[in-house]
Amino acid sequence: MSERTPLPLVFDEPRGRKKPPPHLADLTPDERKARLEELGLPGFRAKQLSTHYFGRLVDDPAEMTDLPAAQRDELVAGLLPDLMTPLRTMEADRGTTRKTLWKLFDGALVESVLMRYPDRATMCVSSQAGCGMACPFCATGQGGLQRNMSTAEIVEQVVAGARALARGEVPGGPGRVSNVVFMGMGEPLANYKAVMGTVRRLTDPTPDGLGMSARGITVSTVGLVPRMLQLADEGIPVTLALSLHAPDDELRNELVPINTRFSVDETVDAAWNYAKVTKRRVSIEYAMMRGINDQAWRADLLGDVLQARGDWGWVHVNLIPLNPTPGSKWTASDPADEREFVRRLEAKGIPTTVRDTRGREIDGACGQLAATES
Repeated sequence: MSERTPLPLVFDEPRGRKKPPPHLADLTPDERKARLEELGLPGFRAKQLSTHYFGRLVDDPAEMTDLPAAQRDELVAGLLPDLMTPLRTMEADRGTTRKTLWKLFDGALVESVLMRYPDRATMCVSSQAGCGMACPFCATGQGGLQRNMSTAEIVEQVVAGARALARGEVPGGPGRVSNVVFMGMGEPLANYKAVMGTVRRLTDPTPDGLGMSARGITVSTVGLVPRMLQLADEGIPVTLALSLHAPDDELRNELVPINTRFSVDETVDAAWNYAKVTKRRVSIEYAMMRGINDQAWRADLLGDVLQARGDWGWVHVNLIPLNPTPGSKWTASDPADEREFVRRLEAKGIPTTVRDTRGREIDGACGQLAATES
Protein backbone atom coordinates (compact mmCIF):
# COMPACT_ATOMS: atom_id res chain seq x y z
CA MET A 1 0.00 0.00 0.00
CA SER A 2 1.32 3.46 -0.87
CA GLU A 3 2.26 6.01 1.78
CA ARG A 4 -0.55 8.17 3.07
CA THR A 5 -0.79 11.52 1.34
CA PRO A 6 -2.23 14.83 2.57
CA LEU A 7 -5.92 15.16 1.88
CA PRO A 8 -7.39 17.85 -0.39
CA LEU A 9 -10.54 17.77 1.74
CA VAL A 10 -12.51 20.59 3.27
CA PHE A 11 -13.56 20.17 6.91
CA ASP A 12 -14.32 23.83 7.60
CA GLU A 13 -16.64 25.96 5.54
CA PRO A 14 -15.19 28.83 3.50
CA ARG A 15 -14.65 31.95 5.60
CA GLY A 16 -16.53 35.18 5.15
CA ARG A 17 -19.93 33.67 4.39
CA LYS A 18 -22.92 35.46 5.82
CA LYS A 19 -24.75 33.41 8.44
CA PRO A 20 -28.52 32.81 8.37
CA PRO A 21 -30.59 34.92 10.78
CA PRO A 22 -31.11 33.42 14.26
CA HIS A 23 -34.21 31.24 14.54
CA LEU A 24 -35.83 29.74 17.61
CA ALA A 25 -34.69 26.27 16.49
CA ASP A 26 -31.09 27.49 16.91
CA LEU A 27 -31.76 28.49 20.51
CA THR A 28 -32.57 26.94 23.86
CA PRO A 29 -35.82 28.04 25.55
CA ASP A 30 -33.90 30.51 27.74
CA GLU A 31 -32.04 31.87 24.72
CA ARG A 32 -35.32 32.35 22.83
CA LYS A 33 -36.70 34.42 25.69
CA ALA A 34 -33.50 36.48 25.86
CA ARG A 35 -33.57 37.05 22.11
CA LEU A 36 -37.04 38.60 22.28
CA GLU A 37 -36.07 40.75 25.25
CA GLU A 38 -33.02 42.02 23.33
CA LEU A 39 -35.43 43.11 20.61
CA GLY A 40 -37.60 44.93 23.15
CA LEU A 41 -40.35 42.31 23.00
CA PRO A 42 -41.97 40.30 25.82
CA GLY A 43 -39.82 37.25 26.57
CA PHE A 44 -42.77 35.08 27.59
CA ARG A 45 -43.98 35.12 23.98
CA ALA A 46 -41.09 32.81 23.08
CA LYS A 47 -42.95 29.80 24.46
CA GLN A 48 -46.04 30.67 22.41
CA LEU A 49 -43.93 30.92 19.25
CA SER A 50 -42.28 27.58 20.07
CA THR A 51 -45.70 25.99 20.52
CA HIS A 52 -46.80 27.24 17.11
CA TYR A 53 -43.61 26.04 15.40
CA PHE A 54 -42.94 22.69 17.06
CA GLY A 55 -46.33 21.80 18.52
CA ARG A 56 -48.89 23.06 16.03
CA LEU A 57 -46.54 23.11 12.99
CA VAL A 58 -47.93 26.49 11.96
CA ASP A 59 -46.20 28.43 9.20
CA ASP A 60 -48.75 31.21 8.68
CA PRO A 61 -48.51 34.07 11.22
CA ALA A 62 -52.21 34.80 10.70
CA GLU A 63 -52.95 31.52 12.50
CA MET A 64 -51.04 32.63 15.61
CA THR A 65 -54.09 34.31 17.06
CA ASP A 66 -52.85 34.22 20.66
CA LEU A 67 -50.15 36.76 19.74
CA PRO A 68 -51.17 40.42 19.83
CA ALA A 69 -51.81 41.65 16.30
CA ALA A 70 -49.76 44.80 16.91
CA GLN A 71 -46.63 42.77 17.78
CA ARG A 72 -47.17 39.64 15.73
CA ASP A 73 -44.99 40.59 12.79
CA GLU A 74 -42.15 41.70 15.07
CA LEU A 75 -42.36 38.53 17.14
CA VAL A 76 -42.35 36.29 14.07
CA ALA A 77 -39.46 38.22 12.49
CA GLY A 78 -37.52 37.96 15.75
CA LEU A 79 -37.73 34.20 16.21
CA LEU A 80 -39.24 32.70 13.05
CA PRO A 81 -37.43 34.31 10.10
CA ASP A 82 -37.76 32.63 6.70
CA LEU A 83 -34.67 30.48 6.18
CA MET A 84 -35.37 28.48 3.04
CA THR A 85 -37.71 28.42 0.07
CA PRO A 86 -38.92 25.27 -1.70
CA LEU A 87 -37.97 25.49 -5.38
CA ARG A 88 -39.32 22.17 -6.51
CA THR A 89 -40.96 19.07 -5.04
CA MET A 90 -40.93 15.82 -6.98
CA GLU A 91 -42.92 12.71 -6.11
CA ALA A 92 -42.44 8.99 -6.65
CA ASP A 93 -43.83 5.72 -5.31
CA ARG A 94 -47.42 6.97 -5.73
CA GLY A 95 -46.71 10.10 -3.77
CA THR A 96 -45.22 8.40 -0.71
CA THR A 97 -41.70 9.58 -1.61
CA ARG A 98 -41.32 13.36 -1.87
CA LYS A 99 -38.03 15.04 -2.69
CA THR A 100 -37.76 18.79 -2.15
CA LEU A 101 -35.10 21.11 -3.51
CA TRP A 102 -34.59 24.06 -1.16
CA LYS A 103 -33.00 27.43 -1.81
CA LEU A 104 -31.33 28.79 1.32
CA PHE A 105 -31.23 32.49 2.20
CA ASP A 106 -27.91 32.95 0.39
CA GLY A 107 -28.87 31.02 -2.75
CA ALA A 108 -27.26 27.69 -1.77
CA LEU A 109 -29.26 24.61 -2.81
CA VAL A 110 -29.95 21.57 -0.61
CA GLU A 111 -32.32 18.62 -0.71
CA SER A 112 -34.51 16.66 1.67
CA VAL A 113 -36.58 13.54 1.11
CA LEU A 114 -39.73 12.38 2.89
CA MET A 115 -40.37 8.63 2.63
CA ARG A 116 -43.60 7.20 3.98
CA TYR A 117 -43.85 3.48 4.70
CA PRO A 118 -46.78 1.52 6.16
CA ASP A 119 -45.23 1.56 9.64
CA ARG A 120 -43.15 4.74 9.71
CA ALA A 121 -42.32 8.04 8.00
CA THR A 122 -38.67 8.95 7.54
CA MET A 123 -37.10 12.31 6.73
CA CYS A 124 -33.70 12.26 5.05
CA VAL A 125 -32.05 15.64 5.66
CA SER A 126 -29.02 17.55 4.42
CA SER A 127 -26.54 18.98 6.92
CA GLN A 128 -24.29 20.94 4.54
CA ALA A 129 -24.69 22.75 1.24
CA GLY A 130 -22.35 20.60 -0.79
CA CYS A 131 -19.73 18.32 0.78
CA GLY A 132 -15.97 18.39 1.22
CA MET A 133 -15.42 14.63 1.42
CA ALA A 134 -14.88 14.22 -2.35
CA CYS A 135 -16.21 10.66 -2.73
CA PRO A 136 -16.05 10.14 -6.52
CA PHE A 137 -19.31 8.20 -6.90
CA CYS A 138 -21.40 10.82 -5.04
CA ALA A 139 -23.02 13.74 -6.87
CA THR A 140 -22.74 15.99 -3.82
CA GLY A 141 -19.09 15.16 -3.24
CA GLN A 142 -18.16 16.21 -6.76
CA GLY A 143 -19.49 19.73 -6.21
CA GLY A 144 -17.36 20.55 -3.15
CA LEU A 145 -18.42 22.24 0.06
CA GLN A 146 -20.24 25.58 -0.06
CA ARG A 147 -21.05 25.95 3.63
CA ASN A 148 -22.36 24.33 6.78
CA MET A 149 -26.07 24.57 7.44
CA SER A 150 -27.35 26.05 10.68
CA THR A 151 -29.24 23.97 13.22
CA ALA A 152 -32.49 25.73 12.26
CA GLU A 153 -31.96 25.09 8.54
CA ILE A 154 -31.61 21.38 9.25
CA VAL A 155 -34.56 21.34 11.65
CA GLU A 156 -36.76 23.19 9.13
CA GLN A 157 -36.44 20.26 6.70
CA VAL A 158 -37.94 17.96 9.32
CA VAL A 159 -40.64 20.42 10.35
CA ALA A 160 -41.64 20.90 6.69
CA GLY A 161 -42.04 17.15 6.35
CA ALA A 162 -43.98 16.99 9.60
CA ARG A 163 -46.36 19.68 8.30
CA ALA A 164 -46.96 17.77 5.05
CA LEU A 165 -47.80 14.61 6.99
CA ALA A 166 -49.96 16.35 9.59
CA ARG A 167 -51.98 18.07 6.87
CA GLY A 168 -52.63 14.84 5.00
CA GLU A 169 -50.65 15.96 1.94
CA VAL A 170 -48.97 12.55 1.69
CA PRO A 171 -51.04 9.46 0.74
CA GLY A 172 -52.06 7.49 3.81
CA GLY A 173 -53.81 10.22 5.76
CA PRO A 174 -52.46 12.47 8.52
CA GLY A 175 -49.31 11.19 10.20
CA ARG A 176 -46.08 12.19 11.89
CA VAL A 177 -42.35 11.95 11.27
CA SER A 178 -41.06 8.97 13.23
CA ASN A 179 -37.50 8.73 11.90
CA VAL A 180 -34.82 11.17 10.76
CA VAL A 181 -31.67 10.13 8.91
CA PHE A 182 -28.74 12.47 8.31
CA MET A 183 -28.01 10.95 4.92
CA GLY A 184 -28.70 13.86 2.60
CA MET A 185 -26.14 16.31 1.30
CA GLY A 186 -23.00 16.84 3.36
CA GLU A 187 -20.93 15.03 5.98
CA PRO A 188 -22.89 15.41 9.23
CA LEU A 189 -19.93 15.02 11.58
CA ALA A 190 -18.06 17.78 9.72
CA ASN A 191 -20.86 20.10 10.91
CA TYR A 192 -20.89 18.58 14.37
CA LYS A 193 -22.17 21.48 16.48
CA ALA A 194 -25.19 22.20 14.26
CA VAL A 195 -26.03 18.51 13.86
CA MET A 196 -25.98 17.92 17.61
CA GLY A 197 -28.08 21.05 18.06
CA THR A 198 -30.55 19.55 15.59
CA VAL A 199 -30.65 16.23 17.45
CA ARG A 200 -31.44 18.11 20.65
CA ARG A 201 -34.19 20.18 19.03
CA LEU A 202 -35.73 17.05 17.52
CA THR A 203 -35.70 15.22 20.86
CA ASP A 204 -36.55 18.09 23.22
CA PRO A 205 -40.12 17.68 24.57
CA THR A 206 -42.79 19.70 22.78
CA PRO A 207 -43.04 22.73 22.68
CA ASP A 208 -39.29 23.17 23.21
CA GLY A 209 -38.68 20.74 20.32
CA LEU A 210 -40.40 18.07 18.25
CA GLY A 211 -40.45 15.45 21.01
CA MET A 212 -38.98 12.62 18.91
CA SER A 213 -37.19 9.57 20.28
CA ALA A 214 -33.42 9.66 19.83
CA ARG A 215 -33.64 6.01 18.83
CA GLY A 216 -35.45 7.09 15.68
CA ILE A 217 -32.54 9.29 14.58
CA THR A 218 -29.59 8.04 12.52
CA VAL A 219 -26.41 10.08 12.08
CA SER A 220 -24.19 8.94 9.24
CA THR A 221 -20.51 9.57 8.60
CA VAL A 222 -17.85 8.56 6.12
CA GLY A 223 -15.53 8.08 9.07
CA LEU A 224 -14.44 11.22 10.92
CA VAL A 225 -12.93 9.18 13.73
CA PRO A 226 -12.44 11.93 16.36
CA ARG A 227 -16.07 13.02 15.96
CA MET A 228 -17.29 9.41 16.12
CA LEU A 229 -15.51 9.06 19.45
CA GLN A 230 -17.01 12.36 20.63
CA LEU A 231 -20.50 11.27 19.57
CA ALA A 232 -20.18 8.13 21.70
CA ASP A 233 -19.76 10.31 24.79
CA GLU A 234 -22.75 12.61 24.14
CA GLY A 235 -25.17 10.39 26.03
CA ILE A 236 -27.78 10.61 23.25
CA PRO A 237 -28.70 7.14 21.90
CA VAL A 238 -28.88 7.94 18.18
CA THR A 239 -27.96 5.24 15.68
CA LEU A 240 -24.55 5.63 14.06
CA ALA A 241 -24.27 4.70 10.39
CA LEU A 242 -20.78 4.32 8.96
CA SER A 243 -20.48 4.67 5.19
CA LEU A 244 -17.71 2.13 4.70
CA HIS A 245 -18.12 1.04 1.04
CA ALA A 246 -14.93 -1.07 1.05
CA PRO A 247 -13.29 -3.40 3.59
CA ASP A 248 -9.69 -2.78 2.44
CA ASP A 249 -7.60 0.39 2.52
CA GLU A 250 -6.46 0.19 -1.09
CA LEU A 251 -9.98 0.49 -2.50
CA ARG A 252 -11.43 2.67 0.26
CA ASN A 253 -8.66 5.23 -0.29
CA GLU A 254 -10.13 5.68 -3.76
CA LEU A 255 -13.82 5.52 -2.89
CA VAL A 256 -13.73 7.46 0.39
CA PRO A 257 -10.68 9.75 0.41
CA ILE A 258 -10.91 10.41 4.18
CA ASN A 259 -9.59 6.85 4.49
CA THR A 260 -6.11 8.15 3.67
CA ARG A 261 -6.31 9.92 7.04
CA PHE A 262 -8.20 7.31 9.06
CA SER A 263 -7.72 3.71 7.93
CA VAL A 264 -10.39 1.00 7.74
CA ASP A 265 -9.14 -0.46 11.03
CA GLU A 266 -9.22 2.92 12.82
CA THR A 267 -12.65 3.73 11.43
CA VAL A 268 -14.23 0.38 12.27
CA ASP A 269 -12.63 0.52 15.73
CA ALA A 270 -14.37 3.87 16.31
CA ALA A 271 -17.69 2.36 15.19
CA TRP A 272 -17.17 -0.61 17.49
CA ASN A 273 -16.39 1.79 20.35
CA TYR A 274 -19.68 3.60 19.67
CA ALA A 275 -21.58 0.33 19.94
CA LYS A 276 -19.72 -0.64 23.11
CA VAL A 277 -20.31 2.70 24.85
CA THR A 278 -23.93 3.30 23.79
CA LYS A 279 -25.14 -0.32 23.53
CA ARG A 280 -26.60 0.74 20.16
CA ARG A 281 -26.05 -1.42 17.09
CA VAL A 282 -24.05 0.35 14.37
CA SER A 283 -25.16 0.26 10.74
CA ILE A 284 -22.48 -0.27 8.11
CA GLU A 285 -23.55 1.39 4.85
CA TYR A 286 -22.09 -0.23 1.74
CA ALA A 287 -23.00 1.10 -1.73
CA MET A 288 -22.79 -1.82 -4.16
CA MET A 289 -20.85 -0.85 -7.31
CA ARG A 290 -20.53 -3.23 -10.21
CA GLY A 291 -17.03 -4.65 -10.57
CA ILE A 292 -15.65 -2.20 -8.00
CA ASN A 293 -16.49 -3.38 -4.49
CA ASP A 294 -19.02 -6.20 -4.99
CA GLN A 295 -16.66 -9.16 -5.40
CA ALA A 296 -17.35 -12.24 -3.28
CA TRP A 297 -13.91 -12.08 -1.68
CA ARG A 298 -14.63 -8.55 -0.49
CA ALA A 299 -17.80 -9.80 1.18
CA ASP A 300 -15.68 -12.37 3.01
CA LEU A 301 -13.14 -9.71 3.98
CA LEU A 302 -15.88 -7.36 5.20
CA GLY A 303 -17.31 -10.15 7.33
CA ASP A 304 -13.86 -10.85 8.82
CA VAL A 305 -13.20 -7.16 9.55
CA LEU A 306 -16.50 -6.78 11.40
CA GLN A 307 -16.38 -10.14 13.15
CA ALA A 308 -12.89 -9.41 14.48
CA ARG A 309 -14.39 -6.83 16.87
CA GLY A 310 -16.73 -9.38 18.41
CA ASP A 311 -19.76 -11.43 17.54
CA TRP A 312 -22.13 -9.92 20.12
CA GLY A 313 -24.44 -8.36 17.54
CA TRP A 314 -22.81 -4.94 17.54
CA VAL A 315 -23.21 -4.37 13.84
CA HIS A 316 -25.61 -4.64 10.91
CA VAL A 317 -24.69 -4.26 7.23
CA ASN A 318 -26.99 -2.25 4.98
CA LEU A 319 -26.20 -2.86 1.30
CA ILE A 320 -27.25 0.02 -0.95
CA PRO A 321 -27.98 -0.58 -4.64
CA LEU A 322 -26.13 2.36 -6.19
CA ASN A 323 -28.32 5.09 -7.68
CA PRO A 324 -25.88 6.20 -10.41
CA THR A 325 -25.49 9.81 -11.48
CA PRO A 326 -25.89 10.54 -15.22
CA GLY A 327 -22.75 9.85 -17.23
CA SER A 328 -20.97 8.24 -14.28
CA LYS A 329 -18.76 5.16 -14.62
CA TRP A 330 -20.17 3.95 -11.30
CA THR A 331 -23.10 1.58 -11.83
CA ALA A 332 -25.22 -0.69 -9.67
CA SER A 333 -24.18 -4.28 -9.02
CA ASP A 334 -25.73 -7.22 -10.80
CA PRO A 335 -28.53 -8.66 -8.60
CA ALA A 336 -26.83 -12.07 -8.58
CA ASP A 337 -23.62 -10.54 -7.21
CA GLU A 338 -25.67 -8.66 -4.64
CA ARG A 339 -27.35 -11.88 -3.48
CA GLU A 340 -24.00 -13.66 -3.20
CA PHE A 341 -22.61 -10.75 -1.16
CA VAL A 342 -25.53 -11.08 1.26
CA ARG A 343 -25.11 -14.86 1.45
CA ARG A 344 -21.43 -14.63 2.34
CA LEU A 345 -21.94 -12.02 5.04
CA GLU A 346 -24.77 -13.99 6.60
CA ALA A 347 -22.63 -17.12 6.51
CA LYS A 348 -20.22 -15.27 8.80
CA GLY A 349 -23.05 -14.34 11.16
CA ILE A 350 -23.34 -10.69 10.05
CA PRO A 351 -26.98 -9.48 9.84
CA THR A 352 -27.39 -7.99 6.37
CA THR A 353 -30.20 -6.26 4.50
CA VAL A 354 -30.52 -4.57 1.12
CA ARG A 355 -31.89 -1.05 1.30
CA ASP A 356 -35.25 -0.38 -0.28
CA THR A 357 -34.59 1.70 -3.40
CA ARG A 358 -36.89 4.68 -3.55
CA GLY A 359 -37.00 7.73 -5.74
CA ARG A 360 -34.85 6.57 -8.64
CA GLU A 361 -37.10 8.36 -11.14
CA ILE A 362 -36.80 11.66 -9.24
CA ASP A 363 -32.99 11.83 -8.99
CA GLY A 364 -33.19 10.07 -5.65
CA ALA A 365 -29.49 9.98 -4.78
CA CYS A 366 -28.42 12.95 -2.67
CA GLY A 367 -27.14 15.88 -4.69
CA GLN A 368 -28.58 14.86 -8.06
CA LEU A 369 -31.46 17.32 -8.08
CA ALA A 370 -29.32 20.21 -6.81
CA ALA A 371 -26.64 19.45 -9.41
CA THR A 372 -29.25 19.45 -12.17
CA GLU A 373 -30.70 22.76 -10.98
CA SER A 374 -27.25 24.35 -10.74
